[in-house]
Amino acid sequence: MLNVIIEAEGLPFETKLKKVLEDRNSHVEFTKQDTEALERTKDNKTSERCFLCSEDFLNSVHGQPGLVALAKNYKAHFIVVVGHKKKIFSIKQELGGKLLYINLPDEPEDEDALNEYGLQLIATLVTKNNQFITGDDNTKKLALLANKVAKTDVTVFINGPTGTGKEVLSKFIHKKSSRRDSPFVGINCAAIPENMLEAILFGHEKGAFTGASSPNKGIFRAADGGTLLLDEISEMPLTLQAKILRVLQEQIVTPIGSQKELPVDVRVIATTNRNMLEEIKIGHFREDLYYRLNVFPLATTHLASRKNDIIPLATALLYRHCKSLDELPWLDQSALQTLLNHSWPGNVRELENIVQRALVLCTEKQICSTDIVIDNNPLNITSDSIVGNNKQQLAI
Repeated sequence: MLNVIIEAEGLPFETKLKKVLEDRNSHVEFTKQDTEALERTKDNKTSERCFLCSEDFLNSVHGQPGLVALAKNYKAHFIVVVGHKKKIFSIKQELGGKLLYINLPDEPEDEDALNEYGLQLIATLVTKNNQFITGDDNTKKLALLANKVAKTDVTVFINGPTGTGKEVLSKFIHKKSSRRDSPFVGINCAAIPENMLEAILFGHEKGAFTGASSPNKGIFRAADGGTLLLDEISEMPLTLQAKILRVLQEQIVTPIGSQKELPVDVRVIATTNRNMLEEIKIGHFREDLYYRLNVFPLATTHLASRKNDIIPLATALLYRHCKSLDELPWLDQSALQTLLNHSWPGNVRELENIVQRALVLCTEKQICSTDIVIDNNPLNITSDSIVGNNKQQLAI
């Protein structure tokens, strides 16, 4: 867990920022809090620490040398300095990336910190986008539940619509588990032809079938000691479902062309976007395998039902798709409102597409509503001038 030490002097939004950082699974302390709490933070040698302050505080300690000396006292690994109500949004790195200056433009504050792009951007940069993104209360509950199940070794079955983050949740469980230092291997059961899937899952010996010029250990053994994600397992052929059931029960695999049973130690996470009880009823999925997989069920939901996740996710996606911090743009109020008003039938996958389009269309490092090109309204038509602007943009 990241420890963030905040110097509140000159920061008008320190309480909101604390909440946003805690939503990103960070531990936050203020410098004016009790000494014992800060000492515990400093003595925690397993966690990375960040010292965060305002530009006003930087000036009060006589600039960079004084700030670096103070941060060393808190055993901080890196420093973030925030300037607010600036004319231009900018991000600058110094000291080899250990010191980060973030200048936020002068924009009206939102009552809800989750919808303030500036706060979300600070949290994304401080955590380096290395946390499970939560904003909505239901997503927070899901993350807490996933964190709890990660401490055990039980099989997990994640059900949810396409594009709602089932694989992201699977990786989160793996990272929070005792298997985190071992492989995480994922396979999409719907993407592999039936005649190849068995060999990919269980491996094969040399010459086991035409084209098997060398042996392959298969993904069960590739994930040995770690976690195996069986994505869209509802698409797996019935003939293979019985073999998967045996592997889960006995913790052994038999490669194609071999008579030898080999032990495997994997934690299996399965996902689907289908109603599994209906799939069982119509004979598309084995009931015994379903109950073997469904030890601990989790469910993801449509993005439209968790509006408070939209801006945190959009910020994280912008960070992911920019090659450098210099390329990170500012999302203005019109863009934020456009994102919040959309119904998101394509869920997070659609949001990612729209973010990438906006990065292409935006100018001068600022994304406005006309840069948010929605799938069912490709020209984002709101007025004659916007139509003209977008036609020019799309024609370039």
